[in-house]
Amino acid sequence: MKMLYTADQTRYQRMTNEELKQAFVINDLFQAGELALTYTDVDRAVVGSAVPTSNPLTLPTHKELAAEYFCERREVGIINIGGNGLVTVDGTSYKMENKDSLYVARGSRDVTFESKDSKQPAKFYFVSYPAHRVTETVHIPKTKANAISLGTQAECNTRTIYQSICPGVVDSCQLVMGITELAEGNIWNTKPPHTHKRRTEVYMYFDISEDNRVFHFMGKPEETRSVVLKAGQAIASPSWSIHSGAGSSNYSFIWAMGGENQQFDDMDHLTFADIG
Repeated sequence: MKMLYTADQTRYQRMTNEELKQAFVINDLFQAGELALTYTDVDRAVVGSAVPTSNPLTLPTHKELAAEYFCERREVGIINIGGNGLVTVDGTSYKMENKDSLYVARGSRDVTFESKDSKQPAKFYFVSYPAHRVTETVHIPKTKANAISLGTQAECNTRTIYQSICPGVVDSCQLVMGITELAEGNIWNTKPPHTHKRRTEVYMYFDISEDNRVFHFMGKPEETRSVVLKAGQAIASPSWSIHSGAGSSNYSFIWAMGGENQQFDDMDHLTFADIG
């Protein structure tokens, strides 16, 4: 398991592009036949992926967790962005089609990932936060997520938000997670930007071609920086940082939050006049 130590509110202002990526970006996700894990100091989130091919992959524990098994004191949100697959939790198997979600509750001992077709493997992306209570493991097909349409074509931010792990859909401990899809011809997400000091967030961008990029904006509102990301990269967003982005084409991203409050609209909104 890799470690990601983020920069503080002062140091990030003097960092080069490469230093910003080293401090905030997770870039080793979605390797065929491998399971990857990164432990961040952003609310102790663990970010990972599993791309099973010929053999299943099992979620391991590590010394850094000081736990007998991964979910001993943790909850996990999983979203599949690849071909059809299967996630098995303590003997119960859940079919995971493209953009389906699975909430894995604290106390789940064994979690394994499989692909239905090794030539078109599933691509499981997951985020885990510490959990202080035991709930239930729940499968959420994309069709069962809360779908919210926002934005306008005139402002290039027409998008649909699919809230799959959130109050009213899943009784999670602190994890809130889902997908945002931008319509064709739209490039802005989280417009206008915001912060929420009561929780942190991790973004993972996908559904964008190899020759396109997303310009992710971060930092304090009055002192922003941009990080250029390609498909399959994730970025950790501390509670003091804005998180917004513009792409060279439309794209999708998975957002995952953990902290004091699970209400999706608990945000401190900003205007572009606030952005420096």
